[in-house]
Amino acid sequence: MSDANHMDVSYVANLARIELTDEEAVLFQGQLDQVLEYVEQLNELDVSDVQPTAHAVPLVNVLRADEPGVSLDNDTVTANAPAARDGQILVPKINEQF
Repeated sequence: MSDANHMDVSYVANLARIELTDEEAVLFQGQLDQVLEYVEQLNELDVSDVQPTAHAVPLVNVLRADEPGVSLDNDTVTANAPAARDGQILVPKINEQF
């Protein structure tokens, strides 16, 4: 496999915040390489006559209209929050450094 198509499983695991054992890293690296090889094979197909589509079967949008409805008042919303100030829910600070 060329370097352009190589993806380091340790890099992907780090992005996903998953810790892998050495055995898992070896296993998943092999599987990832196989997937990338298969994708490379798919890139060799001539699909110039195939019309682009997002779904294999036609879909109809079944979403309802986005119309405002009755909402909870602010006191009700913040009543069950662990912490609130000035009508807003306080959440713990999440700040990680890599």
